[in-house]
Amino acid sequence: MLLGDLLGAALGVRSNVGGVGFAMLLLILATNWMRSTGRLPQRTEQGVLFWSAMYIPIVVAMAAQQNVVAALAGGPIAVIAGVAATVVCAALVPVIASIGGADEPLPQAVEA
Repeated sequence: MLLGDLLGAALGVRSNVGGVGFAMLLLILATNWMRSTGRLPQRTEQGVLFWSAMYIPIVVAMAAQQNVVAALAGGPIAVIAGVAATVVCAALVPVIASIGGADEPLPQAVEA
């Protein structure tokens, strides 16, 4: 958080810039170091993988919230552009899904 606040102040923005990103970079560096020295327990690694998977949806949600506020303040053309981009992306989902072709289903999970 401190690095994000300092970067924001250096850029002249009264906001935290990149605090979550800095936290993820530190998490990645610490995880790699612990893994290479053999100090990363399996349960900890699973927790780190969980938070790594959560990072992108959290950042996207935060950015989307800011973009909606800016779009509403920017007037109708920004809202129209946002709706059009959403419709195009939704229309391309089947196209992207068909790129890889059909694969065999994954095997059933084995409970431990």
